[in-house]
Amino acid sequence: MALPFLPGNSRNTRLGKERFHKSQHFDYTNGFPMLVGSEKPGIGGERLVGQEMKPQCSVGGSEMPAWLAFDKQALCFEAYFQEAVQEVQEGRNRIRKCKIYFYLEDDTIQVVEPEYKNSGIPQGTLICRQRIPLPPPNQERFYNIFHFNINHQVVLFSRTFTVTNCDTFTRDFLRRQGVLLNAPAEAPADPYCSLRQQLEDSMKPLRPYERHDTLRQFLDHDGKVLRFYCLWDDTESAFGERRELVLHYFLSDDTIEILEVVPPNSGRDAPPRFLQRSRLPKKAPVQMKQPGEVTARTVLNVLSSENQGSHYILDNLKTGALQDDFYQDCDLTVGGELNVWGRRVILTDCDDFTKHYYRSKYGIEDFTPVQYKAPPAPKPPRPVPPYNGFGSEEDSLSSCRGLLPKPPRKDFHKFMENDRWDESVLNFLAKMATTDPVDQERLFHVSYHLCDDTISVFERPQKNSGVIGGKFLLRCRVKKPGQDLFKSELSEYFTAPDLYVGATLCLGGRSFRILEADEFTLNYMQQQAVGDLSPDPNNTGSIAYESFSTDLLTGLDCGLSEHEVLVLGRGFWERPQPEPDLGLMLAVAQDLLRKNHFEQFPHLVREFTHQDPEKFADGDEIDYHAFVAGINWTEHPAPPVWPEDVLKHHCRGNAPPEFLNLLFSLENILPLLRFSKCNLNLCVK
Repeated sequence: MALPFLPGNSRNTRLGKERFHKSQHFDYTNGFPMLVGSEKPGIGGERLVGQEMKPQCSVGGSEMPAWLAFDKQALCFEAYFQEAVQEVQEGRNRIRKCKIYFYLEDDTIQVVEPEYKNSGIPQGTLICRQRIPLPPPNQERFYNIFHFNINHQVVLFSRTFTVTNCDTFTRDFLRRQGVLLNAPAEAPADPYCSLRQQLEDSMKPLRPYERHDTLRQFLDHDGKVLRFYCLWDDTESAFGERRELVLHYFLSDDTIEILEVVPPNSGRDAPPRFLQRSRLPKKAPVQMKQPGEVTARTVLNVLSSENQGSHYILDNLKTGALQDDFYQDCDLTVGGELNVWGRRVILTDCDDFTKHYYRSKYGIEDFTPVQYKAPPAPKPPRPVPPYNGFGSEEDSLSSCRGLLPKPPRKDFHKFMENDRWDESVLNFLAKMATTDPVDQERLFHVSYHLCDDTISVFERPQKNSGVIGGKFLLRCRVKKPGQDLFKSELSEYFTAPDLYVGATLCLGGRSFRILEADEFTLNYMQQQAVGDLSPDPNNTGSIAYESFSTDLLTGLDCGLSEHEVLVLGRGFWERPQPEPDLGLMLAVAQDLLRKNHFEQFPHLVREFTHQDPEKFADGDEIDYHAFVAGINWTEHPAPPVWPEDVLKHHCRGNAPPEFLNLLFSLENILPLLRFSKCNLNLCVK
């Protein structure tokens, strides 16, 4: 049983409520008080009793607001309406077709009527974009998407529109919203438009101007020209010859232009054009036309009398019109012929654009050019006179190539890459290849300069040999033996590949056999020839170089030269590691300590004891007593050392350079120096 509606028996809805304002429902519009807030809530933003809030948009369900989710999206419907026309005999109504646009973002509607030529009716936007209310008695509500359907009528401001169709987007959108669309309908024919169309079809003007629409062809092919190379054979006429022509076919208006190619020194003047740009008829030359025979329109004389005069009408059938056949792009092919006003012109070839055009439009793939030119005659030989002995051969040859002789050009890039005195010279040791016992013992240094391919020979002086050493051959390019002096061809000179160990060279009229080469030369020639060779890291055996070169390679009979055998031996040569010379190291250390007057060896022992007491007491890994006794030059002096021994210790010794530099610093010597009891090697942490 419900409680009576008395104080204390009903729920207090104001408990916890903080807002008690009243929304404003009235306002002044154009100076008149009007109700403008019928949809606003009541006290504190709550709905009034029986009040229903109308949605702002007919389409919902999206997290984003409607103005963002449906921005620039509109439904388009095709519709028509009937308009009554009074006091007109051509029908009592008009059928006016229009388009209805429904904007989804705010449920606004716009009606637009397409403009028709000479309609006499103001057309365009019939209803501006706005929210349209429903017809009475529902004028407080507005149209939404569910009020529109195909083959359905809607009333917009007392005007009835019949929807006949819609676009694809509208159809898909309404189906997703669950709207079942009807079948499309056809708009009825307008009586006035039908009558007007019949009148226009029955009327024929007295002077119908024929219009050929060539604008599309011009816009599609403007600037596109087909180019053909042609030949006009005029040898049959007196003093005639073959003439080369260039044909241009303009795709924008189907005109042809022909230019003549006048070769230089031909004795003919170059005309501006062989054929002016125009349409070229296929049957030419033709008989001269009578005046008035070629006209734009054909006229028939249907009545001619002295009393009534003459009457003329136009011939729509064009029975007397003359049709001229002109050349088109389909008539031009490579190898075909053209009749250029009585001249027989053969198309011999075309350019790449023309080939692509015919390949894409007509599917033609054969563009074999017509060969009409005789093969060019071979150029007569231009023998070079033999060398006369004045200057170099290159300089004499440059004087034969022009009236103004120029000095021969040198390889500047090669000169700049190899112009370094320390890395641009290949040095070899050679002896004379002769049977004279005195000359057999002479030693020569052969230097090859990579920057300019020059060779210099220097003889090493020897004591009691009876031969004065010095420069044997100045730096110059050396020719290979067996060549004539006075000849037309350039002589061959010795180059870097001709110099190798075991080669025999003829330098300065003497034969030299190369015996050795320095380290740089061998490395350079090895890199240029075969690259870097490295021994097998898993190789456990070894063989002597003499056995490798004489027994192994000679027995194989592989035809290798002495230098190639040397390169193979160097590539697989296992370099022995030198044993550390402990005596030399201690002698160098004592010499440096003596020069710096260091005698505090007892203090050094105490410092070792203080810094490393554990190892000093055990003596298993480091023997500090033996180390101090070895460097004590006062009690255990070592033999004196020479400067070259000190340099050898710096360059090739196993001891690091920090040993010699930090030996006198007592603070740093303890963490840096360690002396092994087993092999007495010094190392640095």
